[in-house]
Amino acid sequence: MTSPKESSSADDTSAGATTASAERVRPEPIKAVPVRHPGRWVAVAVIVVLAAMFVNMLLTNPAFNWSFMFDHMFRDPILEGAWTSIKMTVLAMIVGVGLGIVAAVMRLSANPVLSTVAWLYTWFFRAIPRFVLLILCGNLGILYAQFEIGLPFDRQIGDLLGIDLNGRIFGVDANDFLTAFVAGLIGLALSEGAYMAEIVRAGIQSVDPGQAEAAQALGMSRGRAMRRIVLPQAMRVIVPPTGNETIAMLKDTSLLAAIPLAELFFQLRAVGTRTFQVFPMLVSACLWYLALSSVLMIGQYFLERYFGRGFGTATRTRVRTMGINASQSKGSAAAG
Repeated sequence: MTSPKESSSADDTSAGATTASAERVRPEPIKAVPVRHPGRWVAVAVIVVLAAMFVNMLLTNPAFNWSFMFDHMFRDPILEGAWTSIKMTVLAMIVGVGLGIVAAVMRLSANPVLSTVAWLYTWFFRAIPRFVLLILCGNLGILYAQFEIGLPFDRQIGDLLGIDLNGRIFGVDANDFLTAFVAGLIGLALSEGAYMAEIVRAGIQSVDPGQAEAAQALGMSRGRAMRRIVLPQAMRVIVPPTGNETIAMLKDTSLLAAIPLAELFFQLRAVGTRTFQVFPMLVSACLWYLALSSVLMIGQYFLERYFGRGFGTATRTRVRTMGINASQSKGSAAAG
C-alpha cells in the first residue's frame, strides 16, 4: 500500500509534468491570408479616372476663363459685396438668435398668452419664403410714410375728444430709415428668429428638468437658472444646428438681390452681365461661398468643442473606465 504522503508527492510530480508539457507545446504561428477586396479596387480605379476627367475638364475647358475670373473676383466692388454679405450674416444671426431665445422661452412658458404669441410668430415666419419676405420688407414704405414712436392711438383719442392731441415723441421718414440694408436685415432676422426658436426650444427640452429645479431650490430665480444652468447645457445641442443656420444665412444673402442690395452675388452677377462672362463669375461666386463657409465651419468646430468639453471629457473618461474594467475582468477570469 502507498502512504498518503507518497500519494501527494506523486500528484505534485504529475501536475508539474503536465505544466511543463503545456509550456513546451506552443501553438503554431497563424498563417493569416489577407482578405481580398476586388470591388474596392475597382471602385478606387473608377473614382480616380472620374477625378482625372474632372480636373482635366477644369483645366482645359475655355468656358471657365480662369485668368479673367481671378482678375475680377478680387476687385473692390466684389470685396465690398463680400463684406456686405458677411455683415448681413453676422447681424441677422445675432438678432435672429436673440429672437429665437426669447420666442423659445415664451413658447415653453406656462402663460398661455406668451406661448400662443410665440407659436404664432414661429408659424408665420416659417411659412413665408425668405425671398417673398424680403420683397415684403423692402416695400414696407407703402404702409407708412414715416415711422414714429409715442403714445398709441393718440390721434384717434384726440379726434374722439375733439382736441389736437399729438403724443409722438420721435419720428423718421420711411425712405431714410428703410434702406435696402435695413429692410434685408429685418426680413432675414425675423425669418431666422422663427427657425432659431425651434432649435433653442429643442435644446432647452434636452436638459433634465431637475437641473432647473435644483437651481431654484438653491435660491436662483427662474431667469437666472435659465441663463446660468439650463442654457449653457442646452448649447451643446443648439450649436450644431445653429452652425448650419449660419451657413444657410450666408448663402441666403444672395436673395437680397431682390431688394436690391449690392451684396456678393449681386456684384459678381453684375460683372458677368456687363462683360458677357456670366459662367466664370458664377464659378467665382461658388468659390467665394465655399471659402466663407469653410471659415464658418472652423468657427463652428471650436464652438462645439467649447460647449461640449464637459460632456466629451465625461464620455471619454467613461469609455476609458469601461475599457479598464473590461481588462481587469478578463484578467480576473484568466487568473480564476
